[in-house]
Order: sequence, then structure tokens, then C-alpha cells
Amino acid sequence: MGTTQLESVQEPKYWHLKTVLSQALDSEFSVGEILPNERDLAARFGVARATLRQALEQLELEGRLQRRRGVGTTVAPPRVGVSLGTGPHTWPGGPEDAWQPVDCTTAVPPPAVADALETGRDEPVHIVRRSRVSHGRPVAAELLYIPQSSVPELSGIDAPSGAARARAVLRELQRLELERQENAVELGSAGADEAKELDRLPGAPVLVVTTRFVAGGRTAASSVATYRADTCRLTFGDSGGVEIHAGIQQRAS
Repeated sequence: MGTTQLESVQEPKYWHLKTVLSQALDSEFSVGEILPNERDLAARFGVARATLRQALEQLELEGRLQRRRGVGTTVAPPRVGVSLGTGPHTWPGGPEDAWQPVDCTTAVPPPAVADALETGRDEPVHIVRRSRVSHGRPVAAELLYIPQSSVPELSGIDAPSGAARARAVLRELQRLELERQENAVELGSAGADEAKELDRLPGAPVLVVTTRFVAGGRTAASSVATYRADTCRLTFGDSGGVEIHAGIQQRAS
């Protein structure tokens, strides 16, 4: 990074510094590279360390940087694009699905989920837990709720627990003819369990994408996927699936 003195700037110094740093990230640094320490950066840009920290915190919030204990500040990978397009709909667990199954349990879902599934509030359902990883870091966690009536032949499958059980449930679900899926998106904050899975602090901003899968005129499954808001963005269009966005302009968004 070259030396840039920040004088006579109308906007806050930390905000102008954030812009300068962002440009340097695009031109001088690669994904995963460690930035110089705060003392050196503050000296190069002629600002107080408090101003530098404000700029770094803003860049971290925007998903441009990652700060980890014992490692330092590194350039973050490109954001994950969560596509909510109108293209062909598919069941979870298909060949193009980037989610990884973690485990599967049978339990009573939250009341709101039970209502969405149109099952009794005391009726257990299959709960498949899956994760999404990009560049070696967790970016999303999903809970997929599937009524037992959607996978009636599951009991004959020798997959008692864990990821194998999750894959078995998804295979059975794909036997149904998917009519459509409906997505809803809202901004939320990470609870204790979600924060642990996503390597964030409790209360960190997240994007919650709820998907309703319809088959045979009823809700055959319901998914609640929680994405890190600092590493993910929504995309709209005709393409389906989830794609990784690369390139300087996309990284800077």
C-alpha cells in the first residue's frame, strides 16, 4: 500500500480511509493474504489507530475482511451469491446442490414450522441439518424439515443416523414430483447455536431464507437456511442454484 495523507476531507476520515483500503484490497492483495499490523497501517496512512480500527471494522462488516484471533486481518473470499431466480426448481440434495449433509434427527418442529407443514404441532418430523462452506469457512447453515408422510419408505433404509441418514431422507424426498418452491427472505440475528455453526458472535446479522417445497398440492418440506450477512448477497434472475461470485467488482459489492 502506498502512503495516503487524509487531509481536508469532508466525509469522516475513517470512511474515506475505508474507500482507500478497499481499492488497495482489489489491486494489491489476494484472498487470504494477511494485512500489515495496525501500527504499520496507521503510520502509512497518517491516521490514528482508532480511525484505522473504524475503517477495518466497516470493511469486516461489508465482508471484505476477516479478523481472527491468532491470525490477524485477512482478505475475505468473494461473497456467496444466493440465487432466488425463477429457473427450474429442484429438491435439496440433487447433483448440483453445494450443501453438505451433517446429520438427521426426528423431533417435534417449532410451532411455526409445524403450521407451515400442516402437521400436528406434536407430530415429529425428520430434521436434516446441512452446512455450506466457501473457501474453507462456513457461510450458511440449514435446517430442512420433512414430514414422515413425505418419505414413507424411509424405514426400510439401513441408515440409522448421521450424514448417511440425512442423505437417505433426501433421496427418498426426491422420489416426489416437485411442483414448485416458494422463497421468503428476511434479515435476522444469529442465535447461540447459529453463531457457533457460522463462526460468528451471537447477534451477528444473518440472512434467513425460508423455502417451501410443494408436491402433490401440499407442503412436502420446509427449509430454513441462515446465511452470514457479511459474506452472502442475494441475486435475482432466471438462473437457479447457488453460485460463487468472483472478480474485483463483485468482491467490492
